[in-house]
Order: sequence, then C-alpha cells, then structure tokens
Amino acid sequence: MTGGAGYIGSHAAKALHRAGYHVVVYDNLVAGHRGAVKFGDFIQGDVADLTALRTALRRHDIGAVMHFAAFLDVAESVREPVRYYRNNVLGALTVLEAMVVEGVSLFVFSSTCATYGEPIETPITESHPQHPINSYGETKLAVERALPHFERAHGLRWTALRYFNAAGADPEGELGEDHSPEIHVIPRAIEAATGGPGLQVFGDDYPTPDGTCLRDYIHVTDLADAHVRALEAVAETGKSGAYNLGTGRPHSVREVIDAVSRVAAAPVPWTVAPRRPGDPAVLYAAPQKAHAELHWRAQYADLDTIVRTAWNWRRTHPHGYGDR
Repeated sequence: MTGGAGYIGSHAAKALHRAGYHVVVYDNLVAGHRGAVKFGDFIQGDVADLTALRTALRRHDIGAVMHFAAFLDVAESVREPVRYYRNNVLGALTVLEAMVVEGVSLFVFSSTCATYGEPIETPITESHPQHPINSYGETKLAVERALPHFERAHGLRWTALRYFNAAGADPEGELGEDHSPEIHVIPRAIEAATGGPGLQVFGDDYPTPDGTCLRDYIHVTDLADAHVRALEAVAETGKSGAYNLGTGRPHSVREVIDAVSRVAAAPVPWTVAPRRPGDPAVLYAAPQKAHAELHWRAQYADLDTIVRTAWNWRRTHPHGYGDR
C-alpha cells in the first residue's frame, strides 16, 4: 500500500488486515504518520524511487498494489501544479512501472470525484464527462487514462475508486484524521468548536439552497471496505473499471457546521471567506454501480454518525498521532 500511513490508507490497511491479507505499507511519511501504521509491515520509501519499489514488491512477494500516495489539497494544486504533477502522475507511473517489471498485475487506484469537474448533472454517474477544473483532478485523471494502456500492453488489471468527500474516523478509535495543515471541513469545524481558530467557510453565494457548497460525505471506514471489495472483485473477475464511492446524499457546509455543533454540544464560530479556486458548487455520487458490482454500500451514511466518530478521535487524540 503506497501512502498507507495516511488517512484513508491506514483505514484500508486495517480493513485488509481484518480480511486476512498480509499488508505492507510503503510511505515516505511526508504526509503520513508512522503511528498510523498499526496493521502490517512498514517500509519508508518514496514512490519516485523505482529501485526501492521493485525491491519491496519482490522481497515481500506482493500480489496486488493499492495506491494512495498522492497530494490532495485542491487549492494548493491550483497554486503549485508542478508539485502535483510530479508526485501524483510521475509517482503513480513509477509504481506502475515497478509492478510491470516485477510481474504484479492487480492495481487499486485511489482516485477522486474531482476528475469530473463542474457537474453537468447530479447525482454523478461514472459515465459523466471528466473535465477537471483544478490540477489535483487533472493529475488523478491522467493516471486513470494511463491504466487502460497498461492493461493492453502488460495485462494489468485495475480498479479506480472515485471518492467523494472522505470523512470521519475509525469507529473503534484506533485511527483518525491528522493532516498538517488540516484542510477538511469536519475536523476544522471540530477544532473551532473546541476553542481553536474560527472556521472559514469558503463562499456562501453558490447556487445551492443555503449558498454553501454541497458535498457527499463518505465515512473513511466505508471507503476502506470498498477497497477490499474492489480488490477481491478485480482478482475474481479480471474486469477493470471505475466506481464512484459516496452515499448519494449531499450535505452543505452549513449542515456540517450544525452537525458538529450538535455532537460537540458547542457552537462552531465561523466566518465567510472568498471562494477557493477550483471548487465546484455541487458534488455528489450516484453509487449504484458500486452497489451492484462490488456489493458495497455506505454503512455510516448518517452525517451525525460520521461527525461523532471524528469527534471521538479528536477527543481521545487532541494532538493527532503526536509525531509532528
């Protein structure tokens, strides 16, 4: 698992371990945490290092790769596109090259709904046109477009999982969200409710019912479960493809603020800031393809439940993993 020390990767490692797989986490710890690697072996390495990747695949007799190692801050991707292309595209291609050379043929790719750009219609299906409006989405789409070529040339079988908004924390409290700086709205709202800086809401003049962005918040444990199911499906059927992962129900930023206030029993101080470049007004999934083909659906779809798991993690881990 490249990037397996990160937020979603660490939860997926737990799900794989629970399902009986031997997990090897490969991470440079630039954004991940050594303390998040609780399930499986750990190798500190960079996705740009072809030799290290090949050695890891060979030494551990790897049969499949899940690729999580990407930068993910939309606003930063607009400001620093070269950083995103170098890591997200070149890094992924190096991983794929190592797999081809070492004969590893199963690949699960951490993709994103940002590949769609501004939606033409909602909910968004997998056949929706992909026209990203930021370099984060463009870099993920570049990798998606490369995968069929690797399949034709090298027999690689792949699944691209297009996440909507990952949220929450491990319900058992072993893992959580710890970014520096924190970019996601739920942990930022929790921080504001517990005496931290007030929450900035980036735009309240979108064409939505309350003027704030609408997003499909999907619990990280549900995302982790989808990765296990995607791996097993592509291994069993040999069929490559892309899937949207979401609940199919959008919530506004204002609704998130209200949910955090309820769970924390405290107000969330917030102010309106200018819109961020590259933010669509509405993004939510049509997850029926994943329901039908992966036999997966979100089990933690209630917004208050999602927020409560994030709140419990923050309450028991006020300094995150404590390694920074």
